[in-house]
Amino acid sequence: MRLVTCMSGALLLTGVAGQSSRTVPPLAQVIDQKRFNTLGNRSAITDGNSQFIPPGYTAESLFAKPFHIYDDEFYDIIGSNPTLTLLNSTGTNPRFHEAPVWYPATDEVFFSQNAGAKAAGTGLTRSAVLQKISLAEVTPNITAQRTATPGQVRVEYVLPNPNIINPNGGTNYRNRILFVGEGQGPNTPPAIYLMHPYSPYNSSILLDNFFGRQFNSINDITINPRSGEIYFTDTTYGYVQDFRPPPGLPKQVYRFNESTGAVAVVADGFNMPNGIAFSPNGQHLYVTDTGLIQGYFGFNTSFPSTIYRYDVQADGTLENRKTFAFVSPGVPDGIHFDTRGNLYAGCGDGVQVYNPSGKLIGKIHVGGTAANFQFAGKGRMVILAETELYYATLAAEGAFPGTLY
Repeated sequence: MRLVTCMSGALLLTGVAGQSSRTVPPLAQVIDQKRFNTLGNRSAITDGNSQFIPPGYTAESLFAKPFHIYDDEFYDIIGSNPTLTLLNSTGTNPRFHEAPVWYPATDEVFFSQNAGAKAAGTGLTRSAVLQKISLAEVTPNITAQRTATPGQVRVEYVLPNPNIINPNGGTNYRNRILFVGEGQGPNTPPAIYLMHPYSPYNSSILLDNFFGRQFNSINDITINPRSGEIYFTDTTYGYVQDFRPPPGLPKQVYRFNESTGAVAVVADGFNMPNGIAFSPNGQHLYVTDTGLIQGYFGFNTSFPSTIYRYDVQADGTLENRKTFAFVSPGVPDGIHFDTRGNLYAGCGDGVQVYNPSGKLIGKIHVGGTAANFQFAGKGRMVILAETELYYATLAAEGAFPGTLY
């Protein structure tokens, strides 16, 4: 491989077998995996969650150019001049965690605080909160910076009426927003909530039990684009983070038809079913298993950190479970798609991007965990990195589900 500096300051990648010559954008770098195919006794990561810094790189150099190109396909995703801007940082409070939903009519992105995190003090005695930002405040002057001036983009609290308890997943649904709450203690069960996206944010509960049995900790939610049915994961993070009682159901994936009220299990056999998303055409359902992370019980490196793919039948049932990708570092938490069918996963080092065959083609590297993220139409992405909130510009367009049913 040979890198030639252009007059623009970008780099031209030449001489790589099997790859075309492409101009490397200023905030991107090519990661040569052959440089770390053999590490010998330098292979020292034992917990599955620590950052891997390949030989020849540093933590600073990886973050300085955060768009990491693992395959030529990534050039079309990031475009010629991608940017990554830190909008807000809280220090220790993980305010930027999960449930990111873009609402196009107001151009706002909603998201939730981390429920059960000791640093947040949330879970059993205090619910995690919902928040939002207005993307109208993210101007070109801001995206030209790596770090925005504090206060340039305001983070506002959202107070649903009634409150959504420990929200953790969300999606667009019939011009409103579905959120899933993990529950709180034995008397506030996990539930699926429907919230109006305008103040006073009126909400209602659509589902909170399976034939009289409380769910464990509903984690994430998505919509079948071919039928409009609701699919969601139920795991036990509330229990292993000490704000829900011992599990009363297996850890499973469910489908729910709001019109008929029918709820059924569609998949089981998980350690910690977590993120869930349909391919843009609805032919496949992807579910992540984040068993590596066991809450207050720590890490178990023999448990999954895996994305699975199912074929979706015409009647909404699932067949042919397949291992799509195994992720490191960390776990694949929230997952979303672009319009070309590439899968994006929030992981232990940022957002990892896989093509439809499950090949890692690139990363948006933030140097720490990005539990979730969300496209905001074409060329915009909000990344939730626990104590840090990022905004990325790129060429890809998110597959938006909200107007299909």
